[in-house]
Amino acid sequence: MAAAKKAVLGPLVGAVDQGTSSTRFLVFNSKTAELLSHHQVEIKQEFPREGWVEQDPKEILHSVYECIEKTCEKLGQLNIDISNIKAIGVSNQRETTVVWDKLTGEPLYNAVVWLDLRTQSTVESLSKRIPGNNNFVKSKTGLPLSTYFSAVKLRWLLDNVRKVQKAVEEDRALFGTVDSWLIWSLTGGASGGVHCTDVTNASRTMLFNIHSLEWDKELCEFFEIPMKILPNVRSSSEIYGLMKAGALEGVPISGCLGDQSAALVGQMCFQDGQAKNTYGTGCFLLCNTGHKCVFSEHGLLTTVAYKLGRDKPVYYALEGSVAIAGAVIRWLRDNLGIIKTSEEIEKLAKEVGTSYGCYFVPAFSGLYAPYWEPSARGIICGLTQFTNKCHIAFAALEAVCFQTREILDAMNRDCGIPLSHLQVDGGMTNNKILMQLQADILYIPVVKPSMPETTALGAAMAAGAAEGVGVWSLEPEDLSAVTMERFEPQINAEESEIRYSTWKKAVMKSMGWVTTQSSESGDPSIFCSLPLGFFIVSSMVMLIGARYRSGMP
Repeated sequence: MAAAKKAVLGPLVGAVDQGTSSTRFLVFNSKTAELLSHHQVEIKQEFPREGWVEQDPKEILHSVYECIEKTCEKLGQLNIDISNIKAIGVSNQRETTVVWDKLTGEPLYNAVVWLDLRTQSTVESLSKRIPGNNNFVKSKTGLPLSTYFSAVKLRWLLDNVRKVQKAVEEDRALFGTVDSWLIWSLTGGASGGVHCTDVTNASRTMLFNIHSLEWDKELCEFFEIPMKILPNVRSSSEIYGLMKAGALEGVPISGCLGDQSAALVGQMCFQDGQAKNTYGTGCFLLCNTGHKCVFSEHGLLTTVAYKLGRDKPVYYALEGSVAIAGAVIRWLRDNLGIIKTSEEIEKLAKEVGTSYGCYFVPAFSGLYAPYWEPSARGIICGLTQFTNKCHIAFAALEAVCFQTREILDAMNRDCGIPLSHLQVDGGMTNNKILMQLQADILYIPVVKPSMPETTALGAAMAAGAAEGVGVWSLEPEDLSAVTMERFEPQINAEESEIRYSTWKKAVMKSMGWVTTQSSESGDPSIFCSLPLGFFIVSSMVMLIGARYRSGMP
């Protein structure tokens, strides 16, 4: 029986999906794209000062090994032979910056996460050095100068962490985004690990020329980054090295994509004009623009979508990035305590079916696309004595949908052809209220694959298709048909527009709340720069949470 099962399955491909909130390892059947098993571990986020977000690189690495081991155990219980796993792909949170010692394999500082805001003064001083008529940073990278990207995080580490400075001086330091740290560690680490990244991750550093597909000397000089610490840039689908430890020792790592590019591949958006929106810690809308770089006039990024092989062409994308999506649910759970699990949000929202005029702008890390406004901070407005935690839960879900509407509108203006429907994926898409709200607020259908793990699927596809592996065909006729669930708008267009215009008013009120000095220093005096309204809203929200936890009406 077991032997027959193995024969039917054929070659398998694994995928590491290392996100901001969790790490997962998933195993797919390369012939059917069926998900066979997976394991997930939540990752801690550290907030040492206001606006700072860090993670432990060793915890990230250990979580990857744990997920691989546990998934292999589960496969064994299903009588699936793990020797059928022919390749591993890596998908990762982008921009998050790690510097480590190549001789010891030890990180020299915590990973500085993409959401981190400590570099705002660095960004402002650098922006003064860019000529108004020649923004060479944006023209070469497709990115605005922002705290979001790796170059300024790396600059901060070089300026402020003596261990990093010393390691660079002694030629011991290596830099990488999370993919580089994982691939180097998994392929041997200090004993011959491969120091590389792929074009999609490199394109998020602000040091990479997206036209020549190389590290750019002028950009490295501008940010004062020594090029010797940068990883080698490879395609998204080729053998980088072999696993050197654990249950899958000897298996090639042959796919690497930043998480949003991986989702684009996993949604099979291979044609110019195809787009997807991923709901994770943040929210990311990507539209494939083919072989040409399209520069946005409406606050979107130009980025590398994928390059699926050393000799294959590069594809580009327009991207709308929203910093806080699923993170707002985690905040309601961990900071306010009005839910015990993330899944409870749907139940609370369903109880009221409306925010009752309450609007939540979760600008915890400023506003990303289309505003790029670092001075913004989160606000909850429109509160009355009638407002309770259910309305706030509903408003949090609406906030994700309104932010998606803003970046979709920008995408439609840049592309000239409005999307007729929105393909979605990511953990939050399991929330049916969220999906219906999204269809209502966009006023177009929302289409969700029945298997929502498209980020991991994209990494697996890239790994399985790599030269020397060849177990996954990316030819259109060979791609598996995907079952979709469809959500149609259920409100009239006028109501949708009224709600959206009120949201825009709330967004305007979130701007200009903090100064550079307060966001950088982490000093308690930051609270002196926050408006009284912040404390009133915080107090009301905490009171609501306390009342419900104590059972008060």
